[in-house]
Amino acid sequence: MSAHTQRPVECPCGGAAPGQKSEKSGAKPPRYADCCGRFIDGDALPATALELMRSRYTAYVLGDVPYLRATWAAETCPADLDVDPNEPGAPRWLGLAVKRHESIDETHAIVEFVARHKSGGRAYRLHESSRFTRGDDGRWRYVDGDILEG
Repeated sequence: MSAHTQRPVECPCGGAAPGQKSEKSGAKPPRYADCCGRFIDGDALPATALELMRSRYTAYVLGDVPYLRATWAAETCPADLDVDPNEPGAPRWLGLAVKRHESIDETHAIVEFVARHKSGGRAYRLHESSRFTRGDDGRWRYVDGDILEG
């Protein structure tokens, strides 16, 4: 991520967790530095697939392609990843809700989420069940996901 990119005070992920009410509940979002910022800025590693998923959502909001690539399984990472939020027509991310976090075993997990965004004046919902693996290096990585209806 370029050095000139401003870091938010509040974390874009909102601290989303399964069973948590939406951002309309009035709960104050966590500080970026205490939430996803510690992962994106390299101070810590996500301990769970849920933490990784939230930090990847935040990286999309911020346009942090190096972080997205570093947290994507090499075998499924696209060559043409471009998520510049300042590009004309780029989605404007509006919020994240986590529906489910399931640890399958020590090295596999699933996170189901809904990410809301606006593109071209229209509102959209990305509902995905994402698969994550933890490598021999102890780092969680996004592998792929299934888009769900609703």
